[in-house]
Amino acid sequence: MTVERKFPVWRSALFVPANVERFVVKAVERGADALIIDLEDSVPLAEKANARKLIPGIVKRFRDTGSSDVMVRINQPLELAVPDLEAAVIAGVDAIKITKVEGAEHLRLLDEMVTRLEIERGLPIGKIWFVGLIEAPGPLSRAHEIARSIPRLAGISLGAEDYATAIGAKPTEETLLMPKQQVVQAARAAGIMPLGTIGSVADFSDLEGYTRIVRRSADFGFVGSACIHPSLVPILNEGFSPSAKEVADAERVVALNKQAAAEGRASFAIDGKMIDIPIVQRAEALLERAQAIAARAHRPR
Repeated sequence: MTVERKFPVWRSALFVPANVERFVVKAVERGADALIIDLEDSVPLAEKANARKLIPGIVKRFRDTGSSDVMVRINQPLELAVPDLEAAVIAGVDAIKITKVEGAEHLRLLDEMVTRLEIERGLPIGKIWFVGLIEAPGPLSRAHEIARSIPRLAGISLGAEDYATAIGAKPTEETLLMPKQQVVQAARAAGIMPLGTIGSVADFSDLEGYTRIVRRSADFGFVGSACIHPSLVPILNEGFSPSAKEVADAERVVALNKQAAAEGRASFAIDGKMIDIPIVQRAEALLERAQAIAARAHRPR
């Protein structure tokens, strides 16, 4: 049975090293929309096999004690990706983060592997989402193909540090602005989620600067981001949520639009500003997101 669903709300996704117990224990208390069990950069090569064995227990703990969605970040080399997927494709896992995506065929190959595992293990086909990480200029040039590659792909993001290294640049807002915007364009054109933030957020101690970056990222069209420190989770949740004023303004636009339509008008003014179809559509989308966030906050553990 193939599963058809709306994309989840992932304003914040907190990385949790699979092999560090003290981080695993505290993760459910952080308030993140998703918890990412990491098998990649935070786990040394010698520890990866043991980290895979810990996945079922961590997933059960997260499910039993929290309301966050559960992701697993896998490694890119196929000799590591295959056993990573074998460990990750289990009940309770909502998504798999695919690192260093090379192109559409890369995702199709992994999608085929996951589908076979879902069938073998009696899991609903397609229930586990993919999130693709683009981390080099070659794959970025294929971003539109990647974004349209498979139905299981929920979103794409640019790996800022790896991408900056690949092009020989410093990971600043200025140097990463163009590639980040390319990711937004590709994701939106394909109807999937643009994830991440403008610039790099490696310096998690600068909370004021991080808050500014998150707000700017939301203005550019991003809908959520992963983070490496729990102090950043509240900033992401707030920054990628409509404010109370934005919700009230959107409700006013939608209500006045209905009134205008009843009177045979396609546009109208609010406080001296012309309101037409694109503005109404933005207001409707904002209200839909606000409702999805509210539903997420009230869903049972």
